[in-house]
Amino acid sequence: MTDSTLHADTASDAVSVVDGGTVGDYIALLKPRVMSLVIFTAFVGYVLAPGALHPVLGAIAILAVAVGAGASGAINMWYDRDIDAVMARTKGRPIPAGRVNADEALAFGVVLSIGSVVVMGLAVNWLAAGLLALTIGYYVFFYTMWLKRRTPQNIVVGGAAGAFPPMIGWAAATGEVSIESLVLFAIIFMWTPPHFWALALYRSGDYRAAGVPMLPVVAGRAETRRQIVIYSVLLAPLGVAPWWLGFAGPFYGSVAAVLGGVFLLGAMRVWRDDQERHCRQLFGFSILYLFAIFAMLLVDRGIAVL
Repeated sequence: MTDSTLHADTASDAVSVVDGGTVGDYIALLKPRVMSLVIFTAFVGYVLAPGALHPVLGAIAILAVAVGAGASGAINMWYDRDIDAVMARTKGRPIPAGRVNADEALAFGVVLSIGSVVVMGLAVNWLAAGLLALTIGYYVFFYTMWLKRRTPQNIVVGGAAGAFPPMIGWAAATGEVSIESLVLFAIIFMWTPPHFWALALYRSGDYRAAGVPMLPVVAGRAETRRQIVIYSVLLAPLGVAPWWLGFAGPFYGSVAAVLGGVFLLGAMRVWRDDQERHCRQLFGFSILYLFAIFAMLLVDRGIAVL
């Protein structure tokens, strides 16, 4: 497997960093597309929770989650700058492209991480702050620095980091963790492997060149397709669980069942034929699926209130 230290040295030697960096470069360090999903799922967890905060405090809570998620992304880009420089999908990022100095990116991420947790604790509650700190630490140390380069199960175990936001939103509103928030966590956790493995199937060359042991590289395409189907089978009924457990209504349950069925059909199509077009379609639909599931929870809550 590729030696990360050697890659880091090579990337550092090969890149000439310009002075400073634009505001856009620092926004890119925060991984805004990933951040948008984190913000949305945290907001849904907050809205579904039975507790209530002053609107200003609620906004601060969601902002703290957003900043913490972005900070994690910046530290991830700092650590992964060696493999980012090798992969076609990531070589244009600010650090490997030479627009932002690696040390400045690290400092940026660390300051935002600490600030987001402190603000959450002081303004909202320390349980939500602790969950936010756990999320940042899990993503940075457990996933980025340990799992990602050592095991093909990196996405499975590391996916927990992306599943925490609705729990944080729920804890911000209520000061506790409940079965409802754990179900929201579980939906994202089960969604993550088929989502990323669909991407990995058509980007396997990139991961192989960078020495990242993604499942298609280590276990092969057939096993990856099988695992995508297994997780999709588990995800489909889990997406309906909020209705079964009584914190969403039949409208949500019906939509979630249809979305889960379409997801499973896409997974089965990839299992039968993993050509790039099918993998891209499953990857794209998986994003739509998660947004739609959480959006329908909001719509269902609005219907229930009416």
